[in-house]
Amino acid sequence: MIPERLARLRREMEKRNISVYIVPTADFHESEYVGEHFKARRFITGFTGSAGTAVITLTEAGLWTDGRYYLQAAQQLEGTGVTLFRMGEEGVPTMPEYVRSALPEGGTLGFDGRVINAALGRQLEALAKEKGGRLHVSEDLIGLIWDDRPPLSREKVFLIPDEYSGKNAAEKLADVRAVMRSEGADIHLLTSLYDIAWLLNVRGGDIAYVPVVLSCLALTQTECLWFVQDAALTDEVRGYLSALGVETRPYDSFYDYAASLPRGKKVLLNSKVCNMRLLSSLPEGTEVLDRENPTVIMKAKKNSVEMANTREAHAKDAVAMIRFIRWLKDNVGKETITEISAAEHLAGLRAAQEGFLDLSFGSICGYNEHGAIIHYSATPESDIPLKPEGLFLVDSGGHYWEGTTDITRTIALGPVTEEMRDIFTLVLRSHLRLANAKFLYGCTGMNLDVLAREPLWAEGLDYNHGTGHGIGHILNVHEGPNGFRWRVSPDRSEGSVLEEGMITSDEPGLYLEGKFGVRTESELLCRKGEKNGYGQFMYFENLTYVPIDLDAVDITKMDESERRWLNEYHAMVYDTIAPRLDEDERAWLKDATRAV
Repeated sequence: MIPERLARLRREMEKRNISVYIVPTADFHESEYVGEHFKARRFITGFTGSAGTAVITLTEAGLWTDGRYYLQAAQQLEGTGVTLFRMGEEGVPTMPEYVRSALPEGGTLGFDGRVINAALGRQLEALAKEKGGRLHVSEDLIGLIWDDRPPLSREKVFLIPDEYSGKNAAEKLADVRAVMRSEGADIHLLTSLYDIAWLLNVRGGDIAYVPVVLSCLALTQTECLWFVQDAALTDEVRGYLSALGVETRPYDSFYDYAASLPRGKKVLLNSKVCNMRLLSSLPEGTEVLDRENPTVIMKAKKNSVEMANTREAHAKDAVAMIRFIRWLKDNVGKETITEISAAEHLAGLRAAQEGFLDLSFGSICGYNEHGAIIHYSATPESDIPLKPEGLFLVDSGGHYWEGTTDITRTIALGPVTEEMRDIFTLVLRSHLRLANAKFLYGCTGMNLDVLAREPLWAEGLDYNHGTGHGIGHILNVHEGPNGFRWRVSPDRSEGSVLEEGMITSDEPGLYLEGKFGVRTESELLCRKGEKNGYGQFMYFENLTYVPIDLDAVDITKMDESERRWLNEYHAMVYDTIAPRLDEDERAWLKDATRAV
């Protein structure tokens, strides 16, 4: 199937004299996850992971993806004619480096200009010019060969009341306009679906598990134009927008609007998010103020209402997770439970919680060797039954009216090996050291990442993913600009200062290919601590109220501070969640959070 699709694509490339064609994992908005209509890279390679870029020449095809997906990609690309390029590994060319070597002198480089961000697009344009070549970006060649392509989603928009957002949209618009004035911007063009949803206090369903609305927005000091599909709007939403002073226009007219702007205007946008077509649509003489969208830092710093609501969301989520872990331990080996049926049971427990909206991502449930595949997704073909032994890694989360959750717990289903216990304990120590950090204001995630990695590095071990990511409020489960990561990357912003109100995951792990994987993840809320002559100190409040499985811990491998942190955490879990449980559940939780 994939070789046939590649052959069809190459025929279209030959018709246009295109030597190299790039297919990213992207929609028109640089979203991390994309709707079914936009899964062109999956269509042309067969790789189903959420991140990766395909490059097709007339004789070769390659896929670039990161460490989360090495094992999955290797399996899914087998026999397709697509070569895996492991990003970041020694000797592996970057995607642009490969394109430079593959593009012949005078050759044509192609891609759909709507799905490549402007910053990368300009880099590729310069690369083509180096070779005396040109770009072909006006067509979507995948669309020409994808016969049964799903249509654009147009799910109904719904509103986020002030009691959940903590700030109304009129105030948010005023805040952004104030930044525009300080930057000297006449117009702000906003294409990030997350930022638009936050700014207008709206949500939708155009990407699975990410409650956003396919749309673009243009803001001046006197106008707010929202380019959105009319079919997605209800009468209630239309009335709300009218009262807010927001005018709607057709989704696909955004580029014409950009092209019609008066010459010489100062346009605020982020070229790492806006696509190549938008940038090239702007009239000659437009002054582009290429900056981070003002909304990025605004939405990352949760207000007091969002903080309180998020605590409630996590308490609800904890009830579901605790019931799930108890059910799993009580029933594994007594009834047939598989990776998929376990995920379905957990989804049902979450759905039973008041205020539940949706899962925040597709649950990752990997038993033993599948737990070593960092972003494993069970399929009917790969699904395996659980046994009353070994480790079961469950990475999952939910959206509630009060907020968004993301949690990973690795669960001992019965006896575990000494190696499993050693690795589990090592990851736990790493997790606790970061969760209990105390630091001066001004630190970034790059300053703190080593706290989690040091116990692993001391043993010559590491994991091939970031230690943590920001989390949105009823939005994307991966939100910038905050995060924990040691490696500098031009595509990420872990250099952002950790501000009060930012929520970041703490999720170190270790993965032994073909054997098992361990990851422990909780969400941390950045808070202000004491202030003295040395400056403002900061700390993390743990928002995740779910026990860590003591059945897999080797207490003798933990020092006094680490044991104290674990006991303090478990005492907090019990005190917070026990009142929400029945008598039998409280007894189970009391044992699960016992002091060690």
